[in-house]
Amino acid sequence: MEIAGSTLTATYTRPKSVGNNFLPSISTMTASYKSHAPPHALSHSLSLPWRPSTYYKVAQVNPTLGRMARSFPSTLEKIPPLSASNRTALFTRYTPDDWFKSNVTNYKTSESWRNSAERLRADTARLVQNKEQLTFRSQQESSKNLGERVSDITFWKSEIQHEIENQIAETNALVEVKKRLERALSETEGPLHVVAQECLYHRERRNGIDLVHDDVEKNLLREVDVIKSCQERMRRHIDRSVQQLSNNRAAQHELERDHSDKFSALRIDNRCHGLRNTSDGISFHRGVDRVDATVSVPETWAKFSDDNLLRSQSERASSAKLRDDIENLLNITSNEMWSQFNNVNVSFTNRIAESFDAKNKLQMHLAKTLQEMFSTEQTIGQIKRAIADKESPMRVAQTRLDERTRRPNVELCRDPSQLRLVDEVQTIDNTINTLKSRLREAEDTLQGLVHTKASLEHDLSVKANSLFIDQEKCMGMRKTFPSTPRLVGYC
Repeated sequence: MEIAGSTLTATYTRPKSVGNNFLPSISTMTASYKSHAPPHALSHSLSLPWRPSTYYKVAQVNPTLGRMARSFPSTLEKIPPLSASNRTALFTRYTPDDWFKSNVTNYKTSESWRNSAERLRADTARLVQNKEQLTFRSQQESSKNLGERVSDITFWKSEIQHEIENQIAETNALVEVKKRLERALSETEGPLHVVAQECLYHRERRNGIDLVHDDVEKNLLREVDVIKSCQERMRRHIDRSVQQLSNNRAAQHELERDHSDKFSALRIDNRCHGLRNTSDGISFHRGVDRVDATVSVPETWAKFSDDNLLRSQSERASSAKLRDDIENLLNITSNEMWSQFNNVNVSFTNRIAESFDAKNKLQMHLAKTLQEMFSTEQTIGQIKRAIADKESPMRVAQTRLDERTRRPNVELCRDPSQLRLVDEVQTIDNTINTLKSRLREAEDTLQGLVHTKASLEHDLSVKANSLFIDQEKCMGMRKTFPSTPRLVGYC
């Protein structure tokens, strides 16, 4: 039996579940974060009377009311009739389940948002701490890199400064040597020289291969124009000195410019390395990180200074070598003008000894060549006999192969005998070809020996003529060569 004032439809019928949207959200935290979506709106308008799902099941309850009226007539008679206003008020009320569900939904929504807010606060604290550490580490790394950069600039600056000092010292040394060379060149105008034209004239009568530009001829030519030669070499070295001084100054200029740039960069990077969060003069420069005004990378930056150093060191090495060359040239030219007479005599003596030795060796080689010609002729005869001896085995092997080609039908078998005969023919043929090739080589060798014999005989006559010219004519003339005081102009 139902309590008066309630309806059967409200007792036995429950509204359909619509999730967590029984009532509008009453949480005040939903508007706190824009990233969260608001709760779903109700499908009906709140300005209109809201009717639960029991309203739509009244028609299904009417048969039940009729059956109950027939079963309990006395009870229904006690229920007062409902007016229009009362009926509307009863139909717009929520059920107890709706009420409890609405409260549970609010509890869960509140707990969910509180948990979300708590996680957000914890994550935010961790995020702030991590970003603070990241910023600190980034600034420390930048300061470390700036410190390393300052060390690199300081290192290259000191290397460049040291190289500049070395280059200046080398340039001054080269200038001093150049002045000495110019004074020596002016002093070479006075000395007199003995002309050896007669010896050169007689040596032009040498024949064949003995017309060689040997040490004797070189010394004789040097005796003719030693002063001109010395002057020419001195002038060349003076020109080289001028060019080398220009190169040294150019390398020094590049080093000084690089040193000046390093000084400015070191001053700027030292200031940047000393900047802190509390330093004066720091300010915002929007967009400066997007402006790339660099023109080099660490590799090309270091290579630029290294190239300048290498160029300067190379020029210094060339300058030092040039100074050594000039020193050697001064010693050589001074000695040449006073010792040329003795050098020519020594060259003549050595050349005569070489000619005698060459003549003796030619006679010995001629004898050996004649003996080798005889042995080669015997070898040619042996090769010809060996080739003739191979003709009979070749005919036998080829005849056997020809006869075996007449075997009938399947008997034409490529048996071991057939293979061995083919190999025998090829072997003999290769042997004959090899012997013929060797015969041609022997004949060519014999022909070469014949030419060698003629050449040796001709060389012997040439050496005899050269010995007569150098030993009899030239050395006889050298006995009347002017003395050293006359060569220097004292007489």
